[in-house]
This record gives sequence, C-alpha cells and structure tokens, in this order.
Amino acid sequence: MKLRTVTHQGWTLSYEEHGTGPRVTVLVHGLLLDAGVNRPLARSLAKAGHRVVLVDMLGHGRSDKPRRASAHRIDHYADAVITVLDHLEVDEAVVGGVSLGAGVGLMTGYRHPERVRAMLLEMPVLENATPFAAIMFLPLLLGMHWGGPVARLATAGMARLPRTGNETVDSFLGAVSKHPDEIKAVLHGLLMGPMGPDENERQAMRTPALIIGHQSDPLHPHTDAARLARQLPNGTLLKARSPLELRTRPQRLTDEIIRFVDTAWAARPVGADGVTDVG
Repeated sequence: MKLRTVTHQGWTLSYEEHGTGPRVTVLVHGLLLDAGVNRPLARSLAKAGHRVVLVDMLGHGRSDKPRRASAHRIDHYADAVITVLDHLEVDEAVVGGVSLGAGVGLMTGYRHPERVRAMLLEMPVLENATPFAAIMFLPLLLGMHWGGPVARLATAGMARLPRTGNETVDSFLGAVSKHPDEIKAVLHGLLMGPMGPDENERQAMRTPALIIGHQSDPLHPHTDAARLARQLPNGTLLKARSPLELRTRPQRLTDEIIRFVDTAWAARPVGADGVTDVG
C-alpha cells in the first residue's frame, strides 16, 4: 500500500494505492467514514490484477477537514476524484464506493463520463432514502451546532477509545471521533448540494454500472438501488443478503465485483438497454 496526497482547491486530499497496472478502480468510503471501509475489497481487486485507489474525501480520514459546508457537496467530491486521476495521470477508471461513495461515483460518471470506464455503486442513497436521511441527519446536524460543548466531550471520549484492528469497525470509530464542527460542515454540505443526477440525466448515462442493494435498511433502501438499475441503460443489480455482507462474508459479492470490473476493462458494453439482475 502506498499513501499519497494531492492538492484540491487549496486543500490536501489523501489517498492510498493497492496493486499496480493500467486497470484502475477508484473507491470512496461512506459518510464520515474513511478508506479503511473499502480496504479489504481493494486488496482482493489488487490480487485479481487491478490497481485500486482509495480516496479520503475532504472532511474524512487523512484528508484536510475544512469547516465550511461548500467544500462537502457531492458534486465537489466528484471533481476531487478527477483531481486524483489527474495526479496519477490516469485517463479513465472504474469509479464508485459505498453509500456516500456510491453517490460520488454516480456524480463523477455524470459530470465526467469520458473519465469513467464503469461505476461500482454499493448502497446508493437516493430519493426513497430522503425522508429517513432527513430524520436521521437533521437532528445530528442541530446537535452538533447547538450542543457544542457536550458534543465535543462525547467525540473526544470516542477518540480515546483503542482501535480494534478491524478496518471496518475502526472506520466507524473514526467517524464518531471527529470534531463536531467537522461533522457539522460535512452534513451541511451534503444536505445543501445535489444528491446526484436527476432521473432524466441518469437515463442518458451510458456508462456500465454495478449497483449493489439489500433489504431492511431505510437509509439505503433496496428500492433506490433497483430503481437506479432500471434507470441506467447499462445497469446491473446485484442483491446483497445484508448491509454488511461485503464486510463480513465478502466472497460472493467480491467475486461478482471482480467479474464486473474485469468485464468493464475487457470491452465496453454498447447500447444494452434494460437491467441485468444477478445474485
């Protein structure tokens, strides 16, 4: 693993590389998490012959944490992915990630289609998730704003907890250890910006996409994943057995992901309307 940084709009972005070669995949973490949540998948893809780049978006992981909301819009995060590709002198990559990272991948594919070979979108958060997201994140945002002293004590206490060595668990511990002002800026920025391209814009996107969805999670409803797969002309829906399958029992989904990424680099599907449903 190689750790690298690049300057994006005056801020430092951190990213790590796994594997080597011309077939590049860029993965982005979930909200308030970091690159660790995607690291096991990155190692598996690297063993299969791919070069994988894990980016910590601004406000996350090792990257700078600006405390202004405008730095944390999903469209700005998508542009940050292109900054990393330019730094690596990579013309085209598979782009995606989990939750927030799926939104960043989708937005990158919309804004920069010439740079995106395919999209890997795990647990996208779109229209059907909006009510639950508002119920979940607006109180948290208000708590970070109005409950500053208490929130600072709480997050400082979480920061002192020992890390477990499990990369997914430690990524979640890092999320609840952030300074409240950093959390507030990220949440505010994501709420004020677009969630992604709208329905008409998605239907015009020709980039191949693997969309991973699952049941029983109101923040990442299966209806969002299934609808997105129907809207994208080259969308493939892969059904996970649980939100944590890729992190706890990863073999089945990892095999499908590797097959999808291999295919994306072997040949670009052209004019394939409709949804392929696997798993």
